[in-house]
Amino acid sequence: MEHTGQQVDPERYAPGFDNQHSSEAVPGALPLGRNSPQRAPLGLYAEQLSGTAFTAPRARNRRTWLYRIRPSAAHPPFHPIDRGTLRGAPFTETTPDPNRRRWDPIPQPAPGTDFVDGLWTLGGNGDTRQRTGMAVHLYHANSPMTDRVFADADGELLVVPQAGTLLLRTELGPLRARPGHVALIPRGVRFAVELPDGASRGYVCENHGEPFTLPELGPIGANGLANPRDFLAPTAAYDPEPDRAVQLVTKFCGTLWAAELDHSPLDVVAWHGNHVPYLYDLRRFNVIGSISYDHPDPSIFTVLAAPAADFVVFAPRWLVGEDTFRPPYFHRNVMSEYMGLIEGAYDAKAEGFVPGGGSLHNMMSAHGPDAETFRRASDATLTPQRVDDGLAFMFESPWPMVLTSQALATPSLQRGYDGVWRGLDRTFST
Repeated sequence: MEHTGQQVDPERYAPGFDNQHSSEAVPGALPLGRNSPQRAPLGLYAEQLSGTAFTAPRARNRRTWLYRIRPSAAHPPFHPIDRGTLRGAPFTETTPDPNRRRWDPIPQPAPGTDFVDGLWTLGGNGDTRQRTGMAVHLYHANSPMTDRVFADADGELLVVPQAGTLLLRTELGPLRARPGHVALIPRGVRFAVELPDGASRGYVCENHGEPFTLPELGPIGANGLANPRDFLAPTAAYDPEPDRAVQLVTKFCGTLWAAELDHSPLDVVAWHGNHVPYLYDLRRFNVIGSISYDHPDPSIFTVLAAPAADFVVFAPRWLVGEDTFRPPYFHRNVMSEYMGLIEGAYDAKAEGFVPGGGSLHNMMSAHGPDAETFRRASDATLTPQRVDDGLAFMFESPWPMVLTSQALATPSLQRGYDGVWRGLDRTFST
């Protein structure tokens, strides 16, 4: 019997974070009672994809069993290809420095640029060979990956669309990520990116270390922040043309390698496990804040946490603090903060921080509201205030971020960023 592949609704998802999901595009494709039977159902190949060491504690162990038309082992040798504007850790092109940086959106790429060719590395830390640290990438894509599939052996990818929808066709099924969503592709999972709305741009956090998890809630209690049920895993759907030729591109230790396949690697008919992609709508974040005085630390806005990086969102919320300076306060922080803007404006900067752009405040670099925002907030009448005209986020890391040469040379770098703090004159009096 011949099966046509896309037999499930591509918009149908399985809810729950880090669940042991299971899905099959064809009834009966999942074996019962065992993972690797002598003969897998429907003539499929059983294959395990491990995202952690076999002996990792059960609570941290990530693996998924795949039942596919051909095993992943059926490929010719990989050969290196041009990595374009993509870079990998360790980052050694420039000297780490404490200066504050801000960028406008990077220029549009040439026509025919797909997601992989459109990856542009800003910087990061750690070492992909030691599975430590993280990297910040931007992406611009104006062409779909029709005969190309990508996998990242160096880490998991947290993709944050800023303009244009991404249809991520993963080995485990499709995810449709719109601006305001984030999508996570686990280490090693293969995927292709289609552009249903045309050109797209956004941000990517590449996490080289332990996978992202939901942060502990501590005294907050059982509920709040990102709710596990709002994370959506895909359901199985394999390539309807599994025998077509495809180029498989792999990021390995910071470089790109390719193998020419005579078949599609997106040929998983069924799967079960917890090493899976997922989708999350940032506007479902349950914001926790002060209802008396003072501004909580920005960690209260953490969506996902990992040793190498935290992902923080400044979602729509109410501000009601009494006798309180409501924008984020002046501070110096051991964490290094890369901030991006999906839409609207950010309440700590009156101008210059635009959607598609970003800023970096490395560890212990002093920052906070600009002079205009400080004056306005200091004199404001403190009534309950709804903040819903912007959607900003941070990739936060405990280690300094080292910039790439292109991040320092691009015309998108704002050369006078330090000037936003001019005008913060002495007001001290006795």
